Amino acid sequence: MAVPIASHLPHCAGLAWGKKLRGEDTVAMAFFGDGATSEGEFHEGVNFAAVMNAPAVFICNNNQWAISTPLSAQTRAETLADKAIGYGIPGVRVDGLDVLAVYDAAREAVERARAGGGPTLIEAVHYRVAPHATADDPRAYIDQQRVEEERARECVGRYEEFLRRTGVLTEEHAAQVKQECEDLMRAGIAAAEAETPADPELLFTHAYVDPPGNMRHG
Repeated sequence: MAVPIASHLPHCAGLAWGKKLRGEDTVAMAFFGDGATSEGEFHEGVNFAAVMNAPAVFICNNNQWAISTPLSAQTRAETLADKAIGYGIPGVRVDGLDVLAVYDAAREAVERARAGGGPTLIEAVHYRVAPHATADDPRAYIDQQRVEEERARECVGRYEEFLRRTGVLTEEHAAQVKQECEDLMRAGIAAAEAETPADPELLFTHAYVDPPGNMRHG
């Protein structure tokens, strides 16, 4: 997980290159939003991976909003996948709400990377239907009608319906999986809430030999 936007893309490229130098059968993957493609680290990471022909796959989760900034205010490129052209690598654009389309694109990119074909940029397109974060109120800038239309196309529900139509998924199995997931989630919440409070000294460990006095106030 990386909170700074796009800072993990160079890490992905470096890891992939290192694994290649070691002769290991490994592919590194980085996941990021459309806003990350506006950052310098996006260029540095993808370009480095391309130049080194590193076994990396860069997956852009394009929900068309970087917090409140629409994609149209971020780039003049027709698609984000087109940016791959500048690095000399394949760029693939898929429906981000189609589980099988994303899987196929990722599998092909991984196979290409593992075979020595270098990195791939995948753009998975969908639309954000929830706030960016708990502090965000998207009603100020987003079209609620569009949100409801896109919510009806939600990927897990679409895939579930597909599996039902093909006879792979039954009502009983679906209910069982949902219950297992809910149990796991509640167990995780309970375990997290049972943790003892963190030691405040951890804020300073490996950061300061002698923490400034003003940082200890409050």
